[in-house]
Amino acid sequence: MKIDSLKRVLVVGSGTMGQQIGLQCALHSYDVVLYDVDPIALTMAENRIAGYLAHRVEDGHVDNAAATAARKRLTFEPNANIAAQNVDLLSESVPEDPVLKGQVFAQFNNLCPPRTLFTTNTSTLIPSMFAEMTGRPQQFAALHFHLPVWSSNVVDIMPHKGTSPETVALLESFAQRIGQIPIILEQENHGYVFNTMLEAFLRSALTLAANGITPVENVDRAWMGIMKTPIGPFGIIDLVGLETVWKITDFWASTTKDTQLRKNADFIKTFIDDGRLGIKNGQGFYIYPNPAFEAEGFLMGHK
Repeated sequence: MKIDSLKRVLVVGSGTMGQQIGLQCALHSYDVVLYDVDPIALTMAENRIAGYLAHRVEDGHVDNAAATAARKRLTFEPNANIAAQNVDLLSESVPEDPVLKGQVFAQFNNLCPPRTLFTTNTSTLIPSMFAEMTGRPQQFAALHFHLPVWSSNVVDIMPHKGTSPETVALLESFAQRIGQIPIILEQENHGYVFNTMLEAFLRSALTLAANGITPVENVDRAWMGIMKTPIGPFGIIDLVGLETVWKITDFWASTTKDTQLRKNADFIKTFIDDGRLGIKNGQGFYIYPNPAFEAEGFLMGHK
Protein backbone atom coordinates (compact mmCIF):
# COMPACT_ATOMS: atom_id res chain seq x y z
CA MET A 1 0.00 0.00 0.00
CA LYS A 2 1.14 3.53 -0.88
CA ILE A 3 0.58 6.46 1.46
CA ASP A 4 -1.78 8.14 -1.03
CA SER A 5 -4.10 5.12 -0.93
CA LEU A 6 -4.38 5.28 2.87
CA LYS A 7 -7.70 7.04 3.32
CA ARG A 8 -9.80 5.40 6.05
CA VAL A 9 -8.75 5.00 9.70
CA LEU A 10 -10.36 2.81 12.36
CA VAL A 11 -9.77 3.88 15.97
CA VAL A 12 -10.53 1.08 18.44
CA GLY A 13 -11.31 2.45 21.90
CA SER A 14 -13.23 5.69 22.43
CA GLY A 15 -11.44 7.01 25.54
CA THR A 16 -9.52 10.28 25.59
CA MET A 17 -6.67 8.99 23.42
CA GLY A 18 -9.00 7.41 20.88
CA GLN A 19 -11.08 10.57 20.66
CA GLN A 20 -8.10 12.81 20.05
CA ILE A 21 -6.40 10.47 17.57
CA GLY A 22 -9.65 10.18 15.63
CA LEU A 23 -10.22 13.92 15.58
CA GLN A 24 -6.62 14.65 14.53
CA CYS A 25 -6.98 12.26 11.59
CA ALA A 26 -10.34 13.77 10.60
CA LEU A 27 -8.91 17.29 10.73
CA HIS A 28 -6.26 16.13 8.25
CA SER A 29 -8.78 14.83 5.70
CA TYR A 30 -8.95 11.15 6.71
CA ASP A 31 -12.26 9.35 7.07
CA VAL A 32 -12.43 7.98 10.62
CA VAL A 33 -14.49 5.30 12.32
CA LEU A 34 -14.40 5.35 16.12
CA TYR A 35 -15.33 1.94 17.54
CA ASP A 36 -16.16 0.93 21.08
CA VAL A 37 -18.00 -2.06 22.53
CA ASP A 38 -19.94 0.36 24.76
CA PRO A 39 -22.52 2.52 22.90
CA ILE A 40 -22.71 4.89 25.90
CA ALA A 41 -18.95 5.44 25.69
CA LEU A 42 -19.35 6.29 22.01
CA THR A 43 -22.02 8.86 22.79
CA MET A 44 -19.74 10.43 25.38
CA ALA A 45 -16.88 10.41 22.86
CA GLU A 46 -19.02 12.15 20.25
CA ASN A 47 -19.93 14.87 22.75
CA ARG A 48 -16.32 15.36 23.87
CA ILE A 49 -15.08 15.57 20.28
CA ALA A 50 -17.69 18.26 19.61
CA GLY A 51 -16.29 20.09 22.63
CA TYR A 52 -12.72 19.74 21.38
CA LEU A 53 -13.74 21.17 18.02
CA ALA A 54 -15.58 24.07 19.62
CA HIS A 55 -12.52 24.96 21.71
CA ARG A 56 -10.20 24.73 18.73
CA VAL A 57 -12.46 27.04 16.73
CA GLU A 58 -12.75 29.44 19.67
CA ASP A 59 -8.96 29.50 20.07
CA GLY A 60 -8.51 30.24 16.37
CA HIS A 61 -6.61 27.05 15.55
CA VAL A 62 -9.39 25.66 13.33
CA ASP A 63 -11.94 27.59 11.27
CA ASN A 64 -15.63 26.73 11.16
CA ALA A 65 -15.44 25.16 7.71
CA ALA A 66 -12.60 22.82 8.71
CA ALA A 67 -14.40 21.86 11.92
CA THR A 68 -17.60 21.07 10.05
CA ALA A 69 -15.71 19.02 7.46
CA ALA A 70 -13.86 17.08 10.17
CA ARG A 71 -17.08 16.28 11.99
CA LYS A 72 -18.59 14.90 8.78
CA ARG A 73 -15.60 12.58 8.33
CA LEU A 74 -16.16 10.99 11.77
CA THR A 75 -18.53 8.10 12.41
CA PHE A 76 -19.18 6.34 15.71
CA GLU A 77 -19.82 2.60 15.41
CA PRO A 78 -20.54 -0.03 18.10
CA ASN A 79 -20.66 -2.90 15.58
CA ALA A 80 -17.17 -4.34 14.94
CA ASN A 81 -18.14 -5.92 11.62
CA ILE A 82 -19.32 -2.59 10.24
CA ALA A 83 -16.47 -0.60 11.78
CA ALA A 84 -13.82 -2.78 10.10
CA GLN A 85 -15.13 -2.40 6.58
CA ASN A 86 -12.72 -0.94 4.05
CA VAL A 87 -10.24 0.48 6.60
CA ASP A 88 -6.60 1.08 5.69
CA LEU A 89 -5.15 1.66 9.16
CA LEU A 90 -6.26 0.54 12.62
CA SER A 91 -5.18 2.49 15.72
CA GLU A 92 -5.82 0.61 18.98
CA SER A 93 -6.30 2.48 22.27
CA VAL A 94 -7.83 -0.07 24.65
CA PRO A 95 -6.69 -0.48 28.32
CA GLU A 96 -3.08 -1.43 29.09
CA ASP A 97 -3.63 -5.19 29.25
CA PRO A 98 -1.57 -7.29 26.81
CA VAL A 99 -4.11 -10.13 26.85
CA LEU A 100 -6.98 -7.77 26.03
CA LYS A 101 -4.99 -6.08 23.30
CA GLY A 102 -4.12 -9.45 21.76
CA GLN A 103 -7.79 -10.46 21.79
CA VAL A 104 -8.84 -7.20 20.15
CA PHE A 105 -6.26 -7.54 17.38
CA ALA A 106 -7.19 -11.19 16.77
CA GLN A 107 -10.84 -10.15 16.45
CA PHE A 108 -10.12 -7.40 13.95
CA ASN A 109 -7.66 -9.52 11.99
CA ASN A 110 -10.68 -11.58 10.99
CA LEU A 111 -12.71 -8.50 10.07
CA CYS A 112 -10.32 -6.01 8.43
CA PRO A 113 -9.08 -6.20 4.82
CA PRO A 114 -5.69 -7.93 4.32
CA ARG A 115 -4.08 -4.57 3.43
CA THR A 116 -4.94 -2.90 6.75
CA LEU A 117 -2.00 -1.73 8.86
CA PHE A 118 -2.41 -2.47 12.57
CA THR A 119 -0.98 -0.10 15.19
CA THR A 120 -1.09 0.08 18.97
CA ASN A 121 -1.12 3.27 21.01
CA THR A 122 0.09 1.48 24.15
CA SER A 123 2.18 3.72 26.37
CA THR A 124 4.21 1.12 28.31
CA LEU A 125 3.82 -2.27 26.61
CA ILE A 126 5.83 -3.28 23.55
CA PRO A 127 4.41 -4.57 20.26
CA SER A 128 6.17 -7.96 20.35
CA MET A 129 4.01 -8.86 23.37
CA PHE A 130 1.00 -9.33 21.09
CA ALA A 131 2.37 -9.10 17.52
CA GLU A 132 1.50 -12.71 16.66
CA MET A 133 -2.07 -12.21 17.85
CA THR A 134 -2.54 -9.58 15.14
CA GLY A 135 -2.30 -12.27 12.47
CA ARG A 136 -0.28 -9.81 10.40
CA PRO A 137 2.93 -9.10 12.35
CA GLN A 138 4.73 -7.64 9.32
CA GLN A 139 2.02 -4.96 9.11
CA PHE A 140 2.06 -4.16 12.82
CA ALA A 141 3.93 -1.63 14.96
CA ALA A 142 3.36 0.77 17.81
CA LEU A 143 2.17 4.24 16.82
CA HIS A 144 2.15 6.02 20.15
CA PHE A 145 0.59 9.48 20.52
CA HIS A 146 0.72 12.03 23.33
CA LEU A 147 -1.93 14.26 24.89
CA PRO A 148 -3.15 16.65 23.66
CA VAL A 149 -2.51 15.13 20.25
CA TRP A 150 -2.69 18.41 18.30
CA SER A 151 -0.17 20.31 20.42
CA SER A 152 1.99 17.54 21.96
CA ASN A 153 2.48 16.38 18.41
CA VAL A 154 5.23 13.78 18.77
CA VAL A 155 4.46 10.19 17.87
CA ASP A 156 6.68 7.17 18.61
CA ILE A 157 6.94 4.56 15.86
CA MET A 158 8.18 1.37 17.50
CA PRO A 159 8.51 -1.68 15.25
CA HIS A 160 9.10 -5.17 16.60
CA LYS A 161 11.55 -7.57 14.95
CA GLY A 162 8.93 -8.81 12.51
CA THR A 163 7.71 -5.40 11.32
CA SER A 164 8.49 -4.80 7.66
CA PRO A 165 10.49 -1.71 6.62
CA GLU A 166 7.59 -0.80 4.31
CA THR A 167 5.24 -0.61 7.29
CA VAL A 168 7.61 1.67 9.19
CA ALA A 169 7.96 3.95 6.17
CA LEU A 170 4.18 4.11 5.69
CA LEU A 171 3.61 4.96 9.33
CA GLU A 172 6.26 7.68 9.19
CA SER A 173 4.54 9.27 6.19
CA PHE A 174 1.12 8.92 7.83
CA ALA A 175 2.35 10.58 11.03
CA GLN A 176 3.68 13.53 9.06
CA ARG A 177 0.42 13.89 7.14
CA ILE A 178 -1.57 14.24 10.36
CA GLY A 179 0.75 16.90 11.74
CA GLN A 180 2.91 14.71 13.98
CA ILE A 181 6.67 14.55 14.49
CA PRO A 182 7.64 10.89 13.98
CA ILE A 183 10.25 9.40 16.31
CA ILE A 184 11.38 6.01 15.02
CA LEU A 185 12.84 3.69 17.65
CA GLU A 186 15.65 1.36 16.65
CA GLN A 187 14.61 -1.26 19.21
CA GLU A 188 11.71 -1.94 21.55
CA ASN A 189 11.69 -0.06 24.84
CA HIS A 190 9.04 -0.10 27.56
CA GLY A 191 7.83 3.47 27.95
CA TYR A 192 8.97 4.63 24.50
CA VAL A 193 10.91 7.93 24.50
CA PHE A 194 9.10 10.80 26.22
CA ASN A 195 7.10 8.44 28.45
CA THR A 196 10.28 6.81 29.74
CA MET A 197 11.22 10.20 31.10
CA LEU A 198 7.66 11.01 32.19
CA GLU A 199 7.24 7.71 34.02
CA ALA A 200 10.24 8.44 36.25
CA PHE A 201 8.90 11.95 36.87
CA LEU A 202 5.40 10.77 37.85
CA ARG A 203 6.76 7.92 39.94
CA SER A 204 8.82 10.39 41.98
CA ALA A 205 5.77 12.63 42.48
CA LEU A 206 3.54 9.72 43.48
CA THR A 207 6.16 8.41 45.88
CA LEU A 208 6.32 11.74 47.67
CA ALA A 209 2.54 11.89 48.10
CA ALA A 210 1.98 8.17 48.78
CA ASN A 211 4.62 8.24 51.52
CA GLY A 212 3.01 11.27 53.14
CA ILE A 213 6.03 13.50 52.60
CA THR A 214 3.89 16.43 51.44
CA PRO A 215 0.42 16.93 49.88
CA VAL A 216 -0.26 16.65 46.18
CA GLU A 217 -0.59 20.42 45.78
CA ASN A 218 2.85 21.01 47.25
CA VAL A 219 4.43 18.50 44.89
CA ASP A 220 2.93 20.41 41.97
CA ARG A 221 3.94 23.77 43.45
CA ALA A 222 7.54 22.62 43.74
CA TRP A 223 7.72 21.60 40.10
CA MET A 224 5.73 24.53 38.72
CA GLY A 225 7.57 27.09 40.83
CA ILE A 226 11.05 26.02 39.76
CA MET A 227 10.45 24.85 36.20
CA LYS A 228 7.94 27.64 35.44
CA THR A 229 5.46 25.22 33.88
CA PRO A 230 1.68 25.82 33.87
CA ILE A 231 0.98 22.34 35.25
CA GLY A 232 2.58 19.93 37.71
CA PRO A 233 2.79 16.13 37.85
CA PHE A 234 -0.62 15.59 39.46
CA GLY A 235 -2.26 17.92 36.98
CA ILE A 236 -0.63 15.80 34.27
CA ILE A 237 -2.03 12.63 35.85
CA ASP A 238 -5.49 14.21 35.77
CA LEU A 239 -4.98 14.94 32.07
CA VAL A 240 -3.79 11.42 31.26
CA GLY A 241 -6.50 9.87 33.45
CA LEU A 242 -6.13 8.28 36.87
CA GLU A 243 -7.35 4.90 35.61
CA THR A 244 -4.66 4.83 32.92
CA VAL A 245 -1.88 5.77 35.34
CA TRP A 246 -3.19 3.29 37.90
CA LYS A 247 -3.33 0.44 35.35
CA ILE A 248 0.26 1.10 34.31
CA THR A 249 1.51 1.44 37.90
CA ASP A 250 -0.45 -1.60 39.04
CA PHE A 251 0.82 -3.71 36.12
CA TRP A 252 4.45 -2.94 36.86
CA ALA A 253 3.96 -3.28 40.61
CA SER A 254 2.63 -6.78 40.03
CA THR A 255 5.29 -7.62 37.45
CA THR A 256 8.30 -6.38 39.41
CA LYS A 257 6.98 -6.91 42.99
CA ASP A 258 8.24 -3.40 43.74
CA THR A 259 6.76 -2.40 47.11
CA GLN A 260 6.93 1.34 46.42
CA LEU A 261 5.15 0.93 43.09
CA ARG A 262 2.48 -1.08 44.91
CA LYS A 263 2.10 1.74 47.44
CA ASN A 264 1.86 4.27 44.61
CA ALA A 265 -0.78 2.20 42.80
CA ASP A 266 -2.84 1.85 45.98
CA PHE A 267 -2.61 5.61 46.55
CA ILE A 268 -4.07 6.34 43.08
CA LYS A 269 -6.73 3.66 43.57
CA THR A 270 -8.18 5.47 46.60
CA PHE A 271 -9.03 8.41 44.33
CA ILE A 272 -10.48 6.15 41.63
CA ASP A 273 -12.64 4.37 44.21
CA ASP A 274 -13.93 7.79 45.21
CA GLY A 275 -15.02 8.41 41.61
CA ARG A 276 -12.20 10.80 40.83
CA LEU A 277 -10.94 9.80 37.38
CA GLY A 278 -9.30 13.00 36.19
CA ILE A 279 -10.27 15.73 33.79
CA LYS A 280 -12.50 13.37 31.80
CA ASN A 281 -15.14 13.31 34.55
CA GLY A 282 -14.38 16.68 36.07
CA GLN A 283 -12.55 15.58 39.19
CA GLY A 284 -9.26 13.94 39.90
CA PHE A 285 -6.58 15.36 42.13
CA TYR A 286 -8.17 18.69 41.18
CA ILE A 287 -11.71 19.82 40.31
CA TYR A 288 -12.41 20.91 36.71
CA PRO A 289 -12.96 22.99 34.62
CA ASN A 290 -11.22 25.44 36.96
CA PRO A 291 -8.44 23.48 38.70
CA ALA A 292 -6.78 25.09 41.69
CA PHE A 293 -3.35 25.06 40.03
CA GLU A 294 -4.61 27.56 37.44
CA ALA A 295 -5.82 30.00 40.09
CA GLU A 296 -3.91 33.15 40.92
CA GLY A 297 -2.03 32.64 44.15
CA PHE A 298 -1.76 28.84 43.87
CA LEU A 299 2.03 28.85 43.91
CA MET A 300 2.00 30.94 47.07
CA GLY A 301 -0.26 28.43 48.79
CA HIS A 302 -3.42 30.55 48.67
CA LYS A 303 -6.71 28.63 48.68
